[in-house]
Amino acid sequence: MKNHPIIGKVIALSIVICLFAPGNVAAQKLTINKTTIDVGKTSFEVPVTVTFELRNKSSKPMVINKLETDCGCTTVDGPKTVAPGERFTISLTYDARLLGHFTKQVALHSNATRDPVYLKMKGVVLADVVDYSKRYPYDMAGLLASINNVEFDNVKKGEHREVEINLMNNTEQDLTPNMLHLPTYLHALAMPETLEPNRSGKIILTLNSEDVHNYGLTQVSIYLAKKLGDRISEETEIPVSVVLLPDMSAFEGQNIEQAPHLQLSANTLNLDANHKNGTIILSNTGKSALSISSLQMFTGGVKVKLPKRELQPGESTKMRVTIIPGQLKKARSKPRILMITNDPSNANVVITINVE
Repeated sequence: MKNHPIIGKVIALSIVICLFAPGNVAAQKLTINKTTIDVGKTSFEVPVTVTFELRNKSSKPMVINKLETDCGCTTVDGPKTVAPGERFTISLTYDARLLGHFTKQVALHSNATRDPVYLKMKGVVLADVVDYSKRYPYDMAGLLASINNVEFDNVKKGEHREVEINLMNNTEQDLTPNMLHLPTYLHALAMPETLEPNRSGKIILTLNSEDVHNYGLTQVSIYLAKKLGDRISEETEIPVSVVLLPDMSAFEGQNIEQAPHLQLSANTLNLDANHKNGTIILSNTGKSALSISSLQMFTGGVKVKLPKRELQPGESTKMRVTIIPGQLKKARSKPRILMITNDPSNANVVITINVE
C-alpha cells in the first residue's frame, strides 16, 4: 500500500475504454486508463495535478490538434503527436483558488476520434487540510489506516492476541468498515460500526490460536472494506502472519543435557543488489538428533537451500540464502527465515535478512 497522498500527482487505475472514429473503417483506436480522477481533499491555493494515462493502439500516428480546458484556472500539458502503439500522458493542473467542490475538464481534439474526448478531475478545496499521513500512513481506497500488515509472533497454542488497526474516514460519506476473507482463527470488530466523514475509529483483530492448525508460519491476506459488498483489491489488502510455537511438552521430565542443540554461525545476513547470496552454518552441538521440521520465509523475494533437515550430534550443514531485490521491494514486512526445531532451547529460530 502506498502512503496517503495529500497533494500531488494522481495516477489513474486501469479501466480501459476504447473509442473509435465513426464512419472510418481504418479508424484509430485510443485507450484511456481512466477518464475521471478524484483527487479528494486539497488545500486552498495549492495547485493539484492529475495525470491521465493513454495509448495510441492503432497502426497510424495520432495527431493531437488541441487540448482545450474549460476555464483559465486550469493548465494542461501533453504531446502533439503520438507514434503507433505508443503510451502517453496528459497532465491537468487546477490552481485551487476557490473553496468547495470542483470539477474541471480538458477536451482532447485529435484525429483518433470525430468528437472530442473529455478528461475530468474532481475534488474539494478546503481552507485547511489536516495531514493524517503520520498517524494514518496507508490509504486504502478512502479509509486511512495506521498499519497495512499484521504479525502475531511467538504464539503459544491456546493464546488469544489482539491488534488494533486505527482508521480515519477520508471520504465524504458514512462508511461501515469491516474485514473480508477472514479465516476461522481471526475475528474483527469495528468500533464504531458506522464511521462518519473525517471521523476516526478502529478495527480490533483478534487471534484465536486454538484454530491455527499448523505449527510454524501461517500466512493469509484479509481485506479492509468500506462497506459490505466491496470488492477486494491489492489496494485494500492486509497480509496477516502467525508464528505458532511447537508443543515442547515431550521434553518435560527429560534430561535437557541429552537434548539436541542448534548452533548458528550467524542469525543475521546483510545482503544487497551486489551481494545477493549468503551462507549460514547450522551445527548440532547437542547429544541427540536435531530435526528441522519447518523452514519458511516471511516474504517473497527470498530463496533458501538447506541440504539436510536432520543433523546427528556433531554434524553441520550449510544454508544458502539468495535474495531477489525486485521482489523484496514489494514486501511489507522485513525479510526473515523461520525454522521450527526439536531443540527445546531453540524451538523457533528466526534469521533476519538486512537488505540495503
